Amino acid sequence: MARLVELLGLPAGARVLDCPCGQGRHAHLLAEAGFRVDGLDYSRALLDRAIARGTGPGLRYRRGDMRRLPAAWRGRFDVVLNLFTSFGFFLDPRDDRRVIAEFARVLRPGGVLVWHGGSRDGVMARFVSKDWWTTTDGTTVVQERRFDALSGVLTITSAFSGGPRVLAAREHRIRLYTATELARLMNEAGLVVERAEDAWSGRPLRRTSSEMLLVARKA
Repeated sequence: MARLVELLGLPAGARVLDCPCGQGRHAHLLAEAGFRVDGLDYSRALLDRAIARGTGPGLRYRRGDMRRLPAAWRGRFDVVLNLFTSFGFFLDPRDDRRVIAEFARVLRPGGVLVWHGGSRDGVMARFVSKDWWTTTDGTTVVQERRFDALSGVLTITSAFSGGPRVLAAREHRIRLYTATELARLMNEAGLVVERAEDAWSGRPLRRTSSEMLLVARKA
């Protein structure tokens, strides 16, 4: 969050949308830093945890779908944050385009979108098809990964064994993008990428960067 505040360079009182906000770990800190923060998420369970951290005039939470943000939010925010791989999980790739368009709609002219997540180039450069580890409670986690180059979808199957409980295997998918593809999506929505960095390091994005940070401004 310190790196993010430094990157934004915004005055206290600036309006920030954290979307999706999850359990509020970023929104809470940004509100403490003096920003007016709205957090939106689809998960009621995570929002309950966020609200339990505390709310106030400078921090509000709302349940909603980031493909259809509230109509009244048009041009409301100085910054929209989409952090820590919170993009690419919808089955239909057109939904990803809708999300970017909604982020652009709720930004004021000159406002900024900060996007952080996996970089397809870097993930594929270091691709690991299978690995495993043991958690502190003795649970062994095994993950197997498959990547479809045509759709850009990475499928991850996780299995759990041992420890205090045994869970069945579960599967999730994420659509990975290159910086070029995301910049094109953002440009279609009226956003111009000004910075592309290697995660939170402050270094320029490289082909082998597994995470990327994009900063795009609304024209």
